[in-house]
Amino acid sequence: MDATADDETARSAPDPGSAERAVAAVWRIESARIVGALTRMVGDFGLAEDLAQEALVDALQQWPAEGVPRNAGAWLTAVAKRKAIDRWRRQERLDERAALLAHDLEREQRDGGDPLWDPDTVDDDVLRLIFISCHPVLSKEAQVALTLRVVGGLSSEEIARAFLVPTATVQQRIVRAKKTLAAANAPFEVPPREERAQRIGAILGVLYLIFNEAHATSSGPEWMRPELSDEAIRLGRVLAALMPREPEVHGLLALMELTAARFAARVDRNGDPVLLADQDRRRWDRGRIARGRASLATADVLGRGRGAYCLQAAIAECHAVAASIDETDWDRIVLLYEALGRISPSPVVELNRAAAVAMATGPASALRIIDQLSSSGALRGYHLLPATRGELLRRLGREEEARSEFVVAAGLAGNDRERSLLERKALGAEK
Repeated sequence: MDATADDETARSAPDPGSAERAVAAVWRIESARIVGALTRMVGDFGLAEDLAQEALVDALQQWPAEGVPRNAGAWLTAVAKRKAIDRWRRQERLDERAALLAHDLEREQRDGGDPLWDPDTVDDDVLRLIFISCHPVLSKEAQVALTLRVVGGLSSEEIARAFLVPTATVQQRIVRAKKTLAAANAPFEVPPREERAQRIGAILGVLYLIFNEAHATSSGPEWMRPELSDEAIRLGRVLAALMPREPEVHGLLALMELTAARFAARVDRNGDPVLLADQDRRRWDRGRIARGRASLATADVLGRGRGAYCLQAAIAECHAVAASIDETDWDRIVLLYEALGRISPSPVVELNRAAAVAMATGPASALRIIDQLSSSGALRGYHLLPATRGELLRRLGREEEARSEFVVAAGLAGNDRERSLLERKALGAEK
């Protein structure tokens, strides 16, 4: 029997082009819920993802000729369930689980569809999927790849393009991640309360890493990858809906929205970087700014104090509401960086604080902070340290020293656009 012969849902008229686009759109939007539901049912994360992919292949073959089902997500889930039963039958494992799954399918068919499938509801299966994608037994690279693949719905090719690595590398990371989760017998569940805070931190860290790569690409010809930031923000919204009582989830979402609001103004028509002081603030996305401020307000209403992401969002808010670089509340930004440094100390936070100090009280006091960082060796090889030092020296009129710092920074920069900008600064400091 054809896998969709008993599908009672209405279909759109066949159209090969629109059907293929629909397959891609449904997978991007619904893949997390499909894989999550299947994992709960079959008890194996790797098998669930394989079954979902097999159902997707069926959709690519059938929808162009037969039309797109009205409830495409439910169609894919039902086909994947049938494939699970067929697989168990072939393996002579028609046990209680297979029988129960078959019974569920019969009930859904009788009732005219899956009564549990509400396209407007984000359910616990997605939350479980996010937790298992960021399981601590996985490397950070594997967590990122798996999250973008099974929660974000991106293909291996899309992930590879986003991070400028070979597609085979991404595929290997995903395969290894599945095998690692299976070997660790990782349960498909939200972890116990005592483990949750640590695991939430890992999830937020993965989203933050994805967004940072979009905001300032570590290597390659482009300075930013806005399409990757859209995925991070979309996943952040999903997480905020699933975990509405976690202030740092709202804080990270606020930070991403407020930062992404400036993206259109961060590059010129040639794709070259435009620094904050030179940006046309009329091009900032006011809708994103409003959403970001609302998310930060939501975090504050929860009354548990500001964590690292909320503090960074508050800094981004200071920039977002300022009419110009000179009208920015730099004193408040310095205080926020000081608070961030106390709860989440890092040399990068200290570097950013120095840049804010330079705007609040002048370059001389900021240079002392930078020199302490340089002598500590904590940021050795990080191009923004000499770049910031060069900027401070230039403002102090020490042009030759500034030129040397910009040359060093350009040599360390991995991104082509940023390297060109630093080389131009070195030439400017020479004059």
